[in-house]
Amino acid sequence: NCGCGHDHHGHDHTHEHGENCGCGHDHHEHTHEHGENCGCGHDHHGHDHHDHSHHQSHTHVVVEHHQTPGHPADCSCEQCNPHIEYCDVCGKSLASCTCDMPDKDMEKRVYILENLGCANCAAKMEKKIKELPGVKYATITYATKQLRLSAEDHQAVLPKIQEICASIESEVKVVPRSGALPGAFKTKTYILENLGCANCAAKMEKRISELDGVTDATITFATKQLRVTAKNPDRYLPEIRNICTSIESEVVVQEKEKEKEKEAKAHVKKNRELWAILAGVVLFAAGEVLEHMGYGNIVTLPIYIIGYIILGGKIILTALKNIPKGQIFDENFLMSIATLGAFAIQEYPEAVGVMLFYRIGEYFEHRAVEKSRGQIMDTVDLRPEVVNLLIGDEVQVIGAEEAQVGDILLVRPGDRIPLDGVIIEGESRIDTSPVTGEPVPVKAGFSDEVMSGCVNTSGQLKIRVEKVLEESMVTRILDSVENAAASKPKIDRFITKFARVYTPCVVFLALAIAILPPLITGNWTYWIYTALTFLVMSCPCALVLSVPLAFFSGIGVGSKKGILFKGGVSLEAMAHVSAVVMDKTGTITEGNFVLQQVVSAGNYASDELLRIAASCEQISTHPIASSIVASAQEKGLTLEKPSSLEEVAGHGIRATLQEGEVLCGNKKLMDKYHIKMKQIPKGGFGAEVFLAVNGKFAGYFIIADTVKKDAKTAIGRLKTLGITTAMFTGDAQDTAQAVADETGIDEVHAKLLPQDKLSRLTNMRSQYSSVMFVGDGINDAPVLAGADVGAAMGSGADAAIEAADAVFMTSSMEAIPQAILIARAASRIAWQNVVFALVIKILVMILGLLGYANMWLAVFADTGVAMLCVLNSIRILYKK
Repeated sequence: NCGCGHDHHGHDHTHEHGENCGCGHDHHEHTHEHGENCGCGHDHHGHDHHDHSHHQSHTHVVVEHHQTPGHPADCSCEQCNPHIEYCDVCGKSLASCTCDMPDKDMEKRVYILENLGCANCAAKMEKKIKELPGVKYATITYATKQLRLSAEDHQAVLPKIQEICASIESEVKVVPRSGALPGAFKTKTYILENLGCANCAAKMEKRISELDGVTDATITFATKQLRVTAKNPDRYLPEIRNICTSIESEVVVQEKEKEKEKEAKAHVKKNRELWAILAGVVLFAAGEVLEHMGYGNIVTLPIYIIGYIILGGKIILTALKNIPKGQIFDENFLMSIATLGAFAIQEYPEAVGVMLFYRIGEYFEHRAVEKSRGQIMDTVDLRPEVVNLLIGDEVQVIGAEEAQVGDILLVRPGDRIPLDGVIIEGESRIDTSPVTGEPVPVKAGFSDEVMSGCVNTSGQLKIRVEKVLEESMVTRILDSVENAAASKPKIDRFITKFARVYTPCVVFLALAIAILPPLITGNWTYWIYTALTFLVMSCPCALVLSVPLAFFSGIGVGSKKGILFKGGVSLEAMAHVSAVVMDKTGTITEGNFVLQQVVSAGNYASDELLRIAASCEQISTHPIASSIVASAQEKGLTLEKPSSLEEVAGHGIRATLQEGEVLCGNKKLMDKYHIKMKQIPKGGFGAEVFLAVNGKFAGYFIIADTVKKDAKTAIGRLKTLGITTAMFTGDAQDTAQAVADETGIDEVHAKLLPQDKLSRLTNMRSQYSSVMFVGDGINDAPVLAGADVGAAMGSGADAAIEAADAVFMTSSMEAIPQAILIARAASRIAWQNVVFALVIKILVMILGLLGYANMWLAVFADTGVAMLCVLNSIRILYKK
């Protein structure tokens, strides 16, 4: 098995046994002789290699029985039984499978071990899980991060499994695999309206995830989304609502679909907030002016009280509601105690001023978050509201969600293509940059597929809908961004844990400052005031909010450039990549064969030589043959139909043309017919096709895959980032080295079978701190899953895209350094926010203890710093 997948019908591109070209095509004539072992584990006995299928993993396929004509009644082959359970390890039906599989009476499920980062830890987890009572079978596949489990009661053992995994590797989460349990576990998204505190969101997430039956719960503050995974998420809605309102009383949990209906209410709420702040400003200013004019408390105190009630009444009521629910250390309680304490020590202007400053800071912080979220989501939300449905010659405007597969839509010049479909009439140039980031419009006409979100720039088109709105590219991009935001990087989880410890510590420190020093000095007013400043600054919202927002901004700007990150974890991991490994075909090269050179032996001109070869090859569908024919057609050469044609298996073609007997194929074909050839100089890389006419050598052709235009530039940019580059390929060493020399790649690993790539990648991971693999083929899926970061080309196989951490929609090499730059920028900004927030808070605390900080400065250390961190987080959206 050469492993490349091409149909080697007889050209020099045919590989010797054991060679692997890695190109990904079907070599349907690469026949193995009797007794040869291609390495796949199957016994071919002289049959064509394409007649069997490889079993890649220990999984079962379930299908429905029907009988194929000509097969015996008890036949159990996959043709006769495409819906019977088969074992992908031994290839037998499950009834006769002898592998160590679970008991059929037990329920089998597949789970994903998110954040699993250690193969040794995975082995320890597997051993402990197998020892649990009620567990019949358990196996963890580290490369795909999957746990396959058979147990009597999954609901009972799942918490224990989560506990085992977390005890061995604390960041690991056990989540049901999407689609693995139809009718069982589902993930549903809700909107948390009026959510205003990032720290409170972290508390809600923790308590919801602890509910019995909920396997995963994630709140993304930037998008105000709650994602819950459970058998029936809606069943937990009452408990979820109780948890949310007990922590932040105004929060309303709504289903995602109802979000747009609430936009008007949100607008009214913003206006109400603004009017309250303006009224507070007027009353505060009036009180200050009257106080400086010499009026006493009899006049100014009522003004301050009214202003305080307008500004802080809602905050005090919220704090009072939360106290019975155990929510003491939230920002409402802290601000209430601090400002009421200021009233108690007769600092009336400061109490109102601090509450005013807090409300202003909170207002602008929320506006900044909403604006950043709006910018990101507007960039990636290309979903149409309406489409132009053609019924006969009439155009009917309907909602995009109403369009069905098979409907014919009219797309006028300048319109955005609303749904994925196929052009059935018209020709135009399509601007794909909103989806792929590729700036050059592409030509499209009859039968071409078009993606939703792209813009029709010139001609009018009629397209047939192939996918409804929920399945179209625009929805997939939007969902990927929203789901990616819910995948929290390590720094985010660290800050959330840190905040749980930090706030209570500061509160108890404030209590100690208010009581202990006055017992010695007797100056109660000064030390109570200092303690109150500590309370104001203790809320960790700046930390909890700004870090995920930085990664969310990175995910958004990546989507704008055609780079889909599948989560903050992927983005964070990519920032630390020190080596990039790339598959050759489809990643570094275009994956298409082009005639590079025609060399005549002297009797024929190069065009005549090309015409003769193309006449022989015109009936073949092989990529190499097609490249010769295409080149002849481009030059306008007239091809002759052979009077006779014979395919010599594994060698090439023997045909009769007007010139006489023509041999066209590999070196073995020339040797078979004793054709004497001059020494062929080896230059560059590619497959060689030889031509002989009437027993005499006429010349040869060099056909090769073309290197992508931006490959050399992209490799150069990676090197400037201090990243080592490597290439994995199944091609011969000289071919691979030629590509590496042309592009500047550091390391070349050639003649690799698909299973060799994973072991070679493992070796590289031990050599470099973090390795990223970029591929596009089905056989790249295990390597993508096994790398620290896996990235797939958008033009690649679905299996590769599914296994990857990031997808490059452009299939451009330039996307690789661009993605790393975005990841590094997001990670750098997140750490800037953490350091800035902590330094300011610690500095204000020290100044407070020394008597140089007042409550105004403390409010800046809370809401002011949070607002600055938010603005810093969205800075990445404006970077070029």
